[in-house]
Amino acid sequence: MTGRPLRSLRDGRVVAVLLVVALAVVVLLNQFAPTRSAYSATVTNSTNSAATAPYFTCGAAALADASGALFAYDLDEAAGSRTAADSSGKNAAGTYQGSMATTANPGACTRDGGTAYTLNGSTSFVSTPRSYANPTTFSEEVWFRTTVAGGLLIGFGSNQVTTSGQHDRQIYVNTAGQLVFGAYNGATQVITSPKAVTDGAWHHVVSTMSPTNGMRLYLDGTLVASNSAFKAPENYTGYFRIGYDTISGWPGAPGNYSFTGQMRYAAVYSTELTATQVANHSAAGR
Repeated sequence: MTGRPLRSLRDGRVVAVLLVVALAVVVLLNQFAPTRSAYSATVTNSTNSAATAPYFTCGAAALADASGALFAYDLDEAAGSRTAADSSGKNAAGTYQGSMATTANPGACTRDGGTAYTLNGSTSFVSTPRSYANPTTFSEEVWFRTTVAGGLLIGFGSNQVTTSGQHDRQIYVNTAGQLVFGAYNGATQVITSPKAVTDGAWHHVVSTMSPTNGMRLYLDGTLVASNSAFKAPENYTGYFRIGYDTISGWPGAPGNYSFTGQMRYAAVYSTELTATQVANHSAAGR
C-alpha cells in the first residue's frame, strides 16, 4: 500500500522535470531560429545609392527644400485632371492644358508610386497660376523621359497660356537630342549636355542661375555644363511653363516646341540649388 503513492510522486516529478527541459529547448530554439514572417521582399541596389542618399523618395527630397520653392508639382494626378496640385505648400497649383493622359511610372521615383504625366507633343502642357517679376536667382527641375529629339521641358515666358513674345530661362531638347539650358539678355546664351537624352530612360534635370555663379546645368545629379560669365537673364515679368512654349530662334530648336513623353516632379525654386541638393534629389529617385 505504501509503495504506490511514492512511485506516483516520483513519476510526477520526472514528468515535471521533462516538461521544464522541453520548454527550455523550445525557448532556445526560438532565440536562435531565423525570423519568419508572412511576406518576403527583394531589395535591388545595384549602385549602392541607399548608403549615401539621405532621402528615400523624390517627394521627401523635394519637401526638404520646399521652403525655397515657388511651386512643386508631383504630376501624378488621374488622367483627365485639370489641376496640378502644389506640394510645396505655396498654394500655386498649376493647370493642365490640352490632353491630360497618364501612364504607369516604371522608372522615375518608383518608391513614390503613382503614375506619370504623359504629354502628347501637341496640346499637353502645364501653366502656372501667377506671374513673377524678373527672377534672377532660380532653379528649375523636372524628371522626364522621351524618345523624341525636340520640345520644351520647362521655361519662362511672358504669356501664361498662349505663345510668349518674350521667353528665356528655358530647358529644352534640341534636334540632336541633347538638353539645352538657355537665357537671353541682348543675345541668346546656352549651355548644352554632352550626351543625348532621347534613349527612353528616365532622367533628372536641374538648371540653376544666379548673379554669383551664372548658369549651370545638371543631368542625373551631375554638373554637365556651365557658364559662370552669363549671370543676368532678360528683365521682364512672366510665367513658368511646363511642356510647351516657343523656343523659336534658339540654337538647335526643333520645329515642334511641344514636349513628347512623360514627366514627374516639376518644380521651380527662388534659390540656387547646390550641387549636393541636386545630387540628393536625383539619388532619391534611383
